[in-house]
Amino acid sequence: MTDQQRARDIGIPFGGRPGSLNAITDVAGLEVGHVTLIEGEGLRVVGTGPIRTGVTAILPRGRTHDPCFAGWYALNGNGEMTGTTWIEESGFLETPIVLTNTHSVGVVRDAVIAWMVEHNQVGEAASDLFGLPVVAETYDGDLNDINGFHVRQKHVFEALDAAAPGCVAEGSVGGGTGMITHDFKAGIGTASRVVESAGQAVTIGVLVQSNYGAFEDLVIAGIPMADAIPGPSGYRRGGDGSIIVVIATDAPLLPHQLKRLARRAPMGIARTGGVGADSSGDIFLALSTANPGVWSAAAPQADFLPNADMTNLFRGVIEATEEAILNALVAAESMTGCDGRRVDALPKPAVRDALSRHGRLT
Repeated sequence: MTDQQRARDIGIPFGGRPGSLNAITDVAGLEVGHVTLIEGEGLRVVGTGPIRTGVTAILPRGRTHDPCFAGWYALNGNGEMTGTTWIEESGFLETPIVLTNTHSVGVVRDAVIAWMVEHNQVGEAASDLFGLPVVAETYDGDLNDINGFHVRQKHVFEALDAAAPGCVAEGSVGGGTGMITHDFKAGIGTASRVVESAGQAVTIGVLVQSNYGAFEDLVIAGIPMADAIPGPSGYRRGGDGSIIVVIATDAPLLPHQLKRLARRAPMGIARTGGVGADSSGDIFLALSTANPGVWSAAAPQADFLPNADMTNLFRGVIEATEEAILNALVAAESMTGCDGRRVDALPKPAVRDALSRHGRLT
């Protein structure tokens, strides 16, 4: 277990039933790894620092190369998630998912291919000669020397090699190291839900790299925070930024159904005050770990749930997305980066007081 606080630890209420870890890794077989790069202080010197960035890697089936059904959706497209045109065309996610900063997408993408080659996940068969990695980004240049290109191939390898099941570190870690949400420090967050569908319990896990929103729009447990808690005292961005949401489930779903799950992520973001700003890259990917082996020509059949049984899954995505964002906010600590810019942590005692005044504290 990590020793970081989470949203429930400070009394924020949520609907639904979380999994045992309340994390994306409640989806059996899925693994997450981080590499966090923090170095230097003071004025920005391009190529030197300060460095406040990193890499987060998600392996949907661990070290097993077994592509799974997937779908994606963009609420607002001022961002990047590579590999999505092939997901749209084929319906399959064939690579790890890696999150980083905006200007490191290229090197990370190339590094993922190199890692797959090294681990025999890009083979010699004519049908398996290439990889189109899924690499997504949000912008950390307020705190990080983003044009210094400090993320290297070795860092991607380290994050992929570190991927493991179990508890997931949150806040200012991995790709979320330099990220900001509603003008407070944030980064990586995760949550899960167990829901009933077609008479069986299925798990939905969400991981966010959260970097969007203005303080004036922040909502926690239905309570607008702008008039309830002190605003951030340091550097403020005023709503620019992006969010990446990765949704995983063990429910047997087809690609078009997974796109339907991805389309529900904005509803969870809206619960916290996100508006899909013009400058925001709000991009979402959903995958299913059910139907192992379905990518193989030897196993052309697949199970799937009826569309009529998906409503509880939609609700689970919305609830877990909201909680994952707030987990990122609660876990992150104040950070000072380039040029002495300081981003405050969420004032948790003030949040508790505000929720208590409104009868919303658990």
